[in-house]
Amino acid sequence: MPTKWSEIEGPAGSLAVHVAAPSPTRGDQTNVLILCHGFPVESDSASRAADTLPMLADRIAVENGYPVVVGCLRGVGGSAGDFSLGGWYDDLGFLVDHAAEVGHGGGVWIVGFGTGGALGLCVAAEDPRVRGVACFGSPATFSDWANDGVGMIEYARRVGAIHSPGFPSDRREWGAAFSALRPDEAAAKLSPRPLLVVHGADDEEVPIADARRLTELAGPRAELRVLAGAGHRLRADPRAVALLAGWLERQGP
Repeated sequence: MPTKWSEIEGPAGSLAVHVAAPSPTRGDQTNVLILCHGFPVESDSASRAADTLPMLADRIAVENGYPVVVGCLRGVGGSAGDFSLGGWYDDLGFLVDHAAEVGHGGGVWIVGFGTGGALGLCVAAEDPRVRGVACFGSPATFSDWANDGVGMIEYARRVGAIHSPGFPSDRREWGAAFSALRPDEAAAKLSPRPLLVVHGADDEEVPIADARRLTELAGPRAELRVLAGAGHRLRADPRAVALLAGWLERQGP
């Protein structure tokens, strides 16, 4: 059955969202989960980067009793606009606003993969409505991207996250967020709220040292789980999904 996506008006145009609703008799309806994709890695894959998340959202809604919001950030899926890290940060902050409305002002939890998890930390550090974050294969900094801004523009265009001719008009401004947004510093600000960090032992995209750094900085309520034999893409790994489900169950209402 095709995924039902809706559109909401975001900071820079329409954002594609999918909302998975739990049974009205299950769970705390004021807690809402956001699932956020990572950065596309294959050529012309931006349109498909969030395709499997609605299925995961539906499963979480049924098993954990959370309403779940899946959002496509600008340039991905059916969302308008072109990728910029600062723009993705703004979009994710807007999705927190939307999720809080879905939960009638209750708490929001962010679960992000790769870049989505790192940005989830950055958003949570400045927004007390976010009660906790789960990161899967997420970097502690964006320093590698900051060191190669031109290469990142070309990469984003190749995967389809940038498609407008002449974008960005100001490359310096476009790349400023790579240095300004610091997931590691945000992890320290998240404490004492809970953090789950899941990382593949064989991740060749993000060093496992990044996972350890995020966990150490986030304080006593941070948990690190390393999956043997796993690479960077964790959202299809049943072990990662089971860890997420168990972590959510332990958080309580």
